[in-house]
Amino acid sequence: MEWLHYLPIATTALAALFLRELYIRWRKRGSAHLAWWAFGVFTYGVGTALESTITLFGNSAALTQSWYIAGAVWGGYPLAQGSVWLLLDRHKARILTWITLAYALTLSALVLSSPLLPELVDPRRPSGDVIAWQWVRLWSPLLNGYAAAFLIGGAAVSAVRYFKLRAPGMRERASGNTAIAIGALLPGIGGGMAKAGIVEALYVGELIGLALIWAGYRWCISTDPTEGKGP
Repeated sequence: MEWLHYLPIATTALAALFLRELYIRWRKRGSAHLAWWAFGVFTYGVGTALESTITLFGNSAALTQSWYIAGAVWGGYPLAQGSVWLLLDRHKARILTWITLAYALTLSALVLSSPLLPELVDPRRPSGDVIAWQWVRLWSPLLNGYAAAFLIGGAAVSAVRYFKLRAPGMRERASGNTAIAIGALLPGIGGGMAKAGIVEALYVGELIGLALIWAGYRWCISTDPTEGKGP
């Protein structure tokens, strides 16, 4: 099913359109959470653009290394940080930002510093196996867990809270947050399968996941132009 290898091209195009919308909204509002979400969609798109490059032009150790940084380190973290700025007070959000940003930058530097194993490069699919310092990969689950807690968990909690409210538009916001939570979960499931060698599952999860996140975001802001608490 080689057509699956071309899904990242569609995901990259979708990310570019979503990024444009977030950037325009950030320019109007100047909100920190919108800036982080825009950055998150950008890094998401960088990861899928690298997957597209590998599919169209072939793989290399350097491409796979860059893909790992974009996906495993910066894939979900900036989106989650946007939720942090939206759901927490500014003091707590600022502290968490400095701590996690330092962690992500350190992890990126370690991946860049690691020797590479070109003999393990798959010509059509990226894999973290090319990183010689495999112990570095043990650091990414902590950052990914943090991202899941705030991006998936934050959206899920918001969905339940809005579902209980009876005010106009709350059911729509509950549905939007549910879509965001599911959309954020799918790339994580795909990433787990990718570690088992099924990279195509990641491609499917990335495309459907981003589409759901965008749809949920649009659903939410359509019912509350002032953007209250909740993604």
